[in-house]
Amino acid sequence: MLKFEIIVSLFATMLISAVVTPFIRKLAFRWGAIDSPNKRRMNKIPMPTLGGLAIFVSYTIATMFLLRSQMPTHQLYGMFAGQVVIIITGVIDDIIVLKPRQKVFGISLAAIIVYFFGNIQMSNVSLPFIGTFSLGWLSLPITLIWILAITNAVNLIDGLDGLATGVAVIALTTMGITGFFFLNVGNVYVSIMIFALVAACLGFLPYNFFPARIYLGDTGSLFIGFMISIFSLNGLKNATFITVIIPVIILGVPITDTIYAILRRMLNKQPIMHADKRHLHHRLMQIGLTHRQTVLVIYGIALIFSFISLLYPISTIWGSILLTIATLIGLELFVESIGLAGKDRQPLLNAIKKVVKENTSKDNH
Repeated sequence: MLKFEIIVSLFATMLISAVVTPFIRKLAFRWGAIDSPNKRRMNKIPMPTLGGLAIFVSYTIATMFLLRSQMPTHQLYGMFAGQVVIIITGVIDDIIVLKPRQKVFGISLAAIIVYFFGNIQMSNVSLPFIGTFSLGWLSLPITLIWILAITNAVNLIDGLDGLATGVAVIALTTMGITGFFFLNVGNVYVSIMIFALVAACLGFLPYNFFPARIYLGDTGSLFIGFMISIFSLNGLKNATFITVIIPVIILGVPITDTIYAILRRMLNKQPIMHADKRHLHHRLMQIGLTHRQTVLVIYGIALIFSFISLLYPISTIWGSILLTIATLIGLELFVESIGLAGKDRQPLLNAIKKVVKENTSKDNH
């Protein structure tokens, strides 16, 4: 009976999100939260943002009311306080546009709140062949860095209709499955919260998928990124190689895009926060894919990462290490093939071509 009630509640959450979104769309126009076309934007007409507010409202109704009996009160309220700070930061940014350091301040404040009041933190680390040790005073800065990195990574991929929302649904679903069956023994409520957010995103996605009628906005991308980061931290209180690598692999798309954006700007001697049009979705469109095709291809890449992540809990430590190496090599080859790091920066591909050329020359002789 309990499982049936949870399923009904999740379905209701999706419906609430679908019903609330049109009202949020009108509110965005009224508040002036509009994304106007410019040379950096993909939209050709003014688009309302604040879509994340619909996801936040439906998710909050789910966790605070529909699924309230499944949640631990202390952690729930601590997380909610952090969520409110993130939403306020996102709403302000969608209306008046905040400077990067102001957004970082908002995310950091939310992270500190969930660290102290939600007890969401990385406390201990277990490394293969080394052992377990306490992070001590490093717990807070490492937790802050984790939350900032994941939140900003999701924020950066929100560049096409339905892209960030769909990738988040894939990542969150994988996290929920992994947590329920492998990691969160005794903490089933974490998986329930994850699926509540999935339901809220699914209710919003039809309005956000190409051609979109409303954007996530920073309200949505910051909120979703923040929630993914703190959900993953629930499995990282006592961090091991497996519990750290799984969320990183699951979030392979936004993390890869962020890492190579930083690398690309450093190689070009540009500020890290400098905006460009060489993100993953930009490069796929520049090589000939349509808007919709680009989004679907990135969904496919996200699914590949998710399937890989599901292999870790059933692998040995050596199997996990080899799986990680193979994933990194495959990822590097893909990144170089589409020029994500920049033009003429293909060290691995060039090395392979050189080896093939040398072997071909030997065979000819």
